[in-house]
Amino acid sequence: MAELKRPRSGRVIAGVCAAIANRYGWSATVVRLVFLLSCLLPGPQFLIYIALWIFVPAEK
Repeated sequence: MAELKRPRSGRVIAGVCAAIANRYGWSATVVRLVFLLSCLLPGPQFLIYIALWIFVPAEK
């Protein structure tokens, strides 16, 4: 499996969903849809996204 790194290409906002998709071999579109659907539920989704944006390094 690949490391968790935000890709330079294929980003929509920060590349967090694309990084998760690349890491686990999933489609980035599916990860984005799951994230958007999870935003309908109560919880800290946006805080987790921002934390991943800060702590997951970008590709060189």
